[in-house]
Order: sequence, then structure tokens, then C-alpha cells
Amino acid sequence: MSVTAPRKRRKEARPAELTAAALGLFVEKGFAATRLEDVAARAGVSKGTLYLYFDSKEALFKAVIQEGIIPVMLENEEIAARHTGCSFELMEKLLANWWSKIGQTDFAGIPKLMVAEARNFPEVAQYYYENVIRRGRALVGAALERGMASGEFRQLDVETSIDVIIAPILMLLIWRFSLACCQSAEGDPQLYLQIHIDLLRQGLRRLAPETQV
Repeated sequence: MSVTAPRKRRKEARPAELTAAALGLFVEKGFAATRLEDVAARAGVSKGTLYLYFDSKEALFKAVIQEGIIPVMLENEEIAARHTGCSFELMEKLLANWWSKIGQTDFAGIPKLMVAEARNFPEVAQYYYENVIRRGRALVGAALERGMASGEFRQLDVETSIDVIIAPILMLLIWRFSLACCQSAEGDPQLYLQIHIDLLRQGLRRLAPETQV
């Protein structure tokens, strides 16, 4: 007489598995179109299990940001605090770390999601702004002020310069998760970033007195 082995139940998903499933769906479908039952299904658990950890889609989104993006913001803040070289090298370090940890991952799809849905979900947008955008702007602004104070950078309006520095990077990500599908050939993000850095280097450097305009 054969004995049937007892069926093994899948271990309940950990919160990190749920946030990973949520990130994938948020990027693919958007915030509004993602349902909690879809997240649970992708993670391989019941909707009830998901509710043990997250009581709403907003809470789940915040957890995605807390686990994946805020740690990188903390890393960049530590990089800035420890940096002793020139200010432009600091900017390069911050961008390189951000790109490797965020820009080349599914988290890169979050800016496009925010641009598309911020008006409809102001609480989620405000959370993202306070914890990601505001902190990112502060890092860039501090590097600019450092460079201007040392004479490495020419004097510029800091807040406007932050916008000009960040905008091309945001456009790279938004394009990648939207109209890039219409291109006949995939763009080279590394080349894009290299050109952006080269233009910044030339645009920020302090000019010799006889060449200033």
C-alpha cells in the first residue's frame, strides 16, 4: 500500500516579497490599475495574507519606497557627508550610486508613475515628494553651494540649477517607461548620462575673468 506524502503548503510571503510584486505591477500597470488581489496573486499568497502586512494600496506603495529608494537616499547622504574631493566629483558619485541602485532597476519606473498619477493620488505623491524628491534636491543643492563657495563653480541660482540638472535624468527614465517603445532602436542610457555629465562639467565650471559673459 503506497502512502501519499503530505502536501507541503507554501510558506507565507514575507513583506519584501509582497513589495517586490507590488513594484512590478505599479511599474507595469500604474498605481490606479493595480489591485491588491493582483499583488497577492503575483506573490503567490491570498489577499488576506497581504492584509496582514498592508491595510491599503497606499501603505503598500509607501513600503515599496521605504525598502527600495529611501536606503539609496541615505547612502547618498552618507557619501556627501564623507566626501572631501571636488564638488563635481561629488555630483558624479551621487549620480553613479543612484543610477546603479535605482536607474537600472524597476524602481526607475516610479518617476513616470508619479508624473502620470500624482494629481489623482495626492497623498502618495506628497509622500514621494517629501522622502525622495526633496531629499534628492537637497543633495544636489548642497553640492552646488559647496562648489560655488570654493570657486569651483560659477555663481548660479541654486534652485533653478537643481531643476536643470535633474530634469534630463528624469526625462531619461520617463521616456524609457513610455515612448521608448516607439523607437526603432533602443537608446544607450550610459552614453546619455556621459553626455549629460560632460555638459554639466562645462556649464558649471567657473570661467576665467576674461571669458565670463
